Amino acid sequence: MALEVNGKTIETTEAGYLVNHTDWDEDVCKALAEIEGIELTDKHMDVIAYLRDEYINNGGNQPMERAITKHMSKVWGEKLKGKDLYSLFPRAPSKQGLKVAGLPATTRKGGY
Repeated sequence: MALEVNGKTIETTEAGYLVNHTDWDEDVCKALAEIEGIELTDKHMDVIAYLRDEYINNGGNQPMERAITKHMSKVWGEKLKGKDLYSLFPRAPSKQGLKVAGLPATTRKGGY
């Protein structure tokens, strides 16, 4: 499968994840979010930045919801619950968030 962004063809998996995370940029992010039915806000971008940083600069780490919630609580200066992040990424911040962030699908199975 492929995604067309600004006249450029970006390869995706059948599930819609980017084949190469280095193809990601802000325009690709917007296109992926649109496909997912997400209207991006600054909070979305904070989560996406965290997911990308963890993956790229921390050995391919793909944080679980609990870790994302804990980190975003610090960033936003408020105590968050899982449902707060699900309001941003209804199909799971650690899955749908990874997709919009241009990262590979998680291979982790459930749990905390």
